Amino acid sequence: MTTPLFRWRLRLAWFGDAYVGWQRQPNGLSVQEVVEDAVSGFFGGVPVIARAAGRLDAGVHSRGQVVVVDVPVQRSSRAWVRALATIFPDDITCLAAEPCAPDFEPRRDAVGKHYRYRWLERWPHCPFRANRTWHIRRRLDVPAMDAAAQVLQGTHDYSAFRAAGCTASSPVRAIRHIAVRRVADEVHLDVRGPAFLRHQVRIIAGTLTQVGVGRFDADRVAAILASGCRRQAGLTAPAWGLWLEEVLFEPPLHWDETAGDA
Repeated sequence: MTTPLFRWRLRLAWFGDAYVGWQRQPNGLSVQEVVEDAVSGFFGGVPVIARAAGRLDAGVHSRGQVVVVDVPVQRSSRAWVRALATIFPDDITCLAAEPCAPDFEPRRDAVGKHYRYRWLERWPHCPFRANRTWHIRRRLDVPAMDAAAQVLQGTHDYSAFRAAGCTASSPVRAIRHIAVRRVADEVHLDVRGPAFLRHQVRIIAGTLTQVGVGRFDADRVAAILASGCRRQAGLTAPAWGLWLEEVLFEPPLHWDETAGDA
């Protein structure tokens, strides 16, 4: 007799410094491996496969990756959050957990993602944001960066912002929202869209950095986009400045993040 399985949806946050990314890799520790081992331990060692809304590269951070697992026993949301808090290492946390429909698949059902790239814009470094932001020791021209970014909004062939080795069948993607703004001593690039090419947001961030420091003018970004040539764009910005802020669903998911509270 087959044991019935219950599908749970987890909202996970982590710092990516110590990991080779979300997906299991032969060359190092992945977040997926840590999550699967933790959930397996929570349920007495039963094998578990964790499926996420998308893979993140080595060093990239998450504030809200959505993951599903199928488990043989029901537990409360509070039990999930509290148990994983004791099992996970300090750089991974379960913010919320909830039962979901057995056919829910985060990668298929997500309608988009919200990424944020963060620059620290001052001369002295900040030890509390090391490997959390890209430290730039000069003031960036944020209005020029934002003007250049608007050229990239819409549906385009983003070949110029696509990393070598990208396996996507088409370079055409849609950016629904893009904006650059100053927040205290940081500059934030926010990008939302249904799907992204490999390193697309990081190459955009690297290109906009060239605008911000005056090496590219804002009009040059339009020419780079039209060229379809990766060599025309800026460098790929460091992974540690990139954050997955949210996975977007329609209708939106409403998480109870108080489940672990006393």
